[in-house]
Amino acid sequence: MTRTLAVSACALLVSAASYAASISTTLTVTNATGALSGSSVTVTGPASLSGIGNGTFTASISLNPNAAGNMSGTFKITLSGSDSISGTLTVPSSILTGSPATGSATVTGGTGAYAGATGSFPSLTGSGSITATGFSVSLSGAGTITTGGGGGGPTTPTVTITDVLDAASYTSGIAQGSIFVVKGTGLSASGYTALQFPLPTTSNGVKITFTPTSGGSGTGAYLIYLYNQNGVNQLAAVLPSTLAPGTYNVTVTNGSAVSAPFQVSVVQRKPDLITQDSTGTGLAVVQNYISSSQLDIDRFTSGTVSGVAISPASPGQTLIAWGTGLGGGVPPGDNNAQQAYDFTKNGVNVQVLVGGVSITPFYAGSAPGLAGADQIDFTLPANVPIGCTVPFQISVNGTLSNQTFIAIAPDASSGACVAPGFTTSQLQQLDNGGTFTVGAFSLAQITANITGIGTAKIDSAGGSFTRFTGFQLAGALQAAGVSTGSCQVVHLTQGENPLGVTGNATGLDAGMVALSGPGGSGLTNQAMKEDPTSKVYSLTLGTEGLPVSIPGALNVTLVPGTYTLNGAGGADVGTFNASVTLGPPLTVSNFPSTINRSAGLTLNWTGGNPTDTVEIVGTAAPGNGANPNGSAFFCSTTAGTGSFTVPSSILMQLPATSAETGFLEVISTVTPTTGNGLFTAPLTAGGNIDMGVFSALSGTGGQAAYQ
Repeated sequence: MTRTLAVSACALLVSAASYAASISTTLTVTNATGALSGSSVTVTGPASLSGIGNGTFTASISLNPNAAGNMSGTFKITLSGSDSISGTLTVPSSILTGSPATGSATVTGGTGAYAGATGSFPSLTGSGSITATGFSVSLSGAGTITTGGGGGGPTTPTVTITDVLDAASYTSGIAQGSIFVVKGTGLSASGYTALQFPLPTTSNGVKITFTPTSGGSGTGAYLIYLYNQNGVNQLAAVLPSTLAPGTYNVTVTNGSAVSAPFQVSVVQRKPDLITQDSTGTGLAVVQNYISSSQLDIDRFTSGTVSGVAISPASPGQTLIAWGTGLGGGVPPGDNNAQQAYDFTKNGVNVQVLVGGVSITPFYAGSAPGLAGADQIDFTLPANVPIGCTVPFQISVNGTLSNQTFIAIAPDASSGACVAPGFTTSQLQQLDNGGTFTVGAFSLAQITANITGIGTAKIDSAGGSFTRFTGFQLAGALQAAGVSTGSCQVVHLTQGENPLGVTGNATGLDAGMVALSGPGGSGLTNQAMKEDPTSKVYSLTLGTEGLPVSIPGALNVTLVPGTYTLNGAGGADVGTFNASVTLGPPLTVSNFPSTINRSAGLTLNWTGGNPTDTVEIVGTAAPGNGANPNGSAFFCSTTAGTGSFTVPSSILMQLPATSAETGFLEVISTVTPTTGNGLFTAPLTAGGNIDMGVFSALSGTGGQAAYQ
């Protein structure tokens, strides 16, 4: 990295070089792979450091975990020229089971500009996989690198960018003409400034500039607001539609200070739905059309919140969803209040997906009077699924938006939607800002047929205590294993956990949680491992059929019988105990090796109790490595139905892929009852958790091609 100095500033070079520079950056390692060699593995793959550059990541990891279940090793990131960064790495052994996990890295040195560098990445989230021939791992997380002083490394700008994200799903990648946010420090002066039409490219000395990474002149974004309050520094802006798709370096200028460049991808379209808690997940911002003078905000119950009318939607009702990213070029320009422009009348295919039902909107385009915002107007059909957490997405030319949900009551006269285990009073409390705390633990016994390995079985246990807001009710029900009778699709990106808790959900500490089992299980008061950041508990019990043993596995096997959890109590949750009985799995009579996406997928089974919950999970990930890009679907029903059809509207949202990168799984669990699955636990702040579920999951899986 070069530094340009004016001649008059040359005298400062000697003294400036002696100071260390602290750089905030995000490390992303994508599919680093390598062959197993005895008790260790060396993996290599592409890496990026935001604001610094791209390079190659190489790590040597010992497969022998310590007492905490962590594997350690060394790493090196080779950048351009003579620059490199090196240090030590810690990865939880649970990553070998394919489970997302959180590790860390410490920077201990480097070469070139990073000679003598120090720093850390305290929370690297990622996932891995192990096959007959090797191992792969992907990691991502924010951290800080401090150059050693005298190494000639980049100086710390007064202005620092930590992220550039779309303003709805809060993910990377910005669409032409859409709203985006820049997060960081020193971006603007203290306070809040909202800009008026026509939106400027500069305000109070603040400017956001996009410059092609290949070189060329920069383009200023149109500022919407400057925000620097309560420890949060963020800018919002509209990306000019004239900016061609490609890769750009984004910088923020604040007075005379300019940030280091932050690399961003610009695309033509990227559909994103706005959510009510501004997290990009959870309850979508949707208005229910009551009359020309009344548009209710979609919530669980009917009434008012802070003077605003709310209600759940109902079949046959017209809805208006809000988002950004459908496309740019709307007159009279990106910096002015836009006119109505329907993209569906101009060659863009937009579909609304509600609980697996595909709906063609009658308008999907710009929101008149706003800049960069979109609205999608559609009518719910009579056969739309109902519930408080009906999956909701939009698809634009086959590209899916972020996964959200909406509330749909049984009919127009109903004053509330219906959620299993919730009363109308509880739903009203959630609408008024209340929270819902779930304790969800499970045993899992999964048998799968894997190409090149054969039949393998993994037994595991885990869970967490989590506090949800009403906006994250879908996550609460999913954590508790509540059957919804519908399907949803999520897009998988490198390092993403599609089953993970997101948004305004908070993990709680319960101290030591130990598992005991019946005779023959070999389990007596075995402590689970707790992730210090997420507060998620996990335990790999045993494996059969894998070519290598998983580090940290206890080599015990789950057998039918009663299993008990005992919690010692921690900072947030007091002492508790829970029991569940593990029974035999369902027998699927027509488990496929090839799935025709356009024909739908019907699965038939026998066994189980009629009220047992059945989950059908499929993933299609054409890339290679740990959790690569692709999509996954999740459907739930009850065992008594004997069958379930995954509709083609769901399957067609998954990419075509071979059996090597496609998977299907059918999991069942006995519906919990008092003394067999249901439990309670006290909260240290007072009261008890709202729902406690200890599930016993058993399932069958296998690789499957999606055609």
